[in-house]
Amino acid sequence: MEKLTSKEEEVMELIWQIGQCAPKDVSSLYPEPQPSANAIAQVFQALEKKGYLAHEPKGRGFVYRPIVDKQAYGRGRLSSVINRFFSDSYMSVVSALMQEEKVTEADLLQYLADLKRKDESKEG
Repeated sequence: MEKLTSKEEEVMELIWQIGQCAPKDVSSLYPEPQPSANAIAQVFQALEKKGYLAHEPKGRGFVYRPIVDKQAYGRGRLSSVINRFFSDSYMSVVSALMQEEKVTEADLLQYLADLKRKDESKEG
């Protein structure tokens, strides 16, 4: 999955919120001063070239739809962050989350219990 610029990511976030849309639909979601529909259309074209959007004709223009879902993109970004900042060690991430008190020991124990139940249900 090709990396998005911050502007592309911002536009993609809006597209994921509204689904199938045209550049003017996304432009209208911005606060004043709103970017022009043409400026957003250029971002749409870049997103399509990178494989995030597909389009089809509608009336005199096109409508676009996301072909990469938000969770898939998030997983890819997460992997990139873990690789870049945590030497590809998921345990280092868990340790950091625990140090920041974002994940508790109880959370981990619950997760392990859920995993064990899931594994047991696959076996039986």
